[in-house]
Amino acid sequence: MSRAFVKETDDAIEDLPERPVSTAPNFVTPEGLAAIEAEIARLNDALALAGEDRAARASIGRDLRYWTARRGSAQLIPPPSDCDVVRFGCTISIARDDGRRQSFRIVGEDEADPERGTLSHTSPLARAVLGKEVGDEVRVGDGVVEIAAIA
Repeated sequence: MSRAFVKETDDAIEDLPERPVSTAPNFVTPEGLAAIEAEIARLNDALALAGEDRAARASIGRDLRYWTARRGSAQLIPPPSDCDVVRFGCTISIARDDGRRQSFRIVGEDEADPERGTLSHTSPLARAVLGKEVGDEVRVGDGVVEIAAIA
């Protein structure tokens, strides 16, 4: 077999692509900022434990660069003093036109987890309801939702 198609060293590590960083404003709740700090600390600990494992160090380093960039761009948004209208950090309940009711809290991109009731402020649904009041209806996708409660 020709050596042209064989790696020159067996321990060569492929460059990992950087994790993409959103161009949207990096709004975070106090809990979101704490989670970023905890992830950076965890990754620093993991890096120290990785020893000479170059593949692990490359993966951990990539994630550490991502989270450090996210911490650097984080804009801490304190909890809203009132939720008379939908704001970042508010929890809202919506009634869908098919009768379903859902509740979620509007949070930063990195802390969003719809299955746990948190939704990114950049999501289409969150963008549609921001600034609205109880009783307002907004079109989302092919349906309509009514804001039933804001807390």
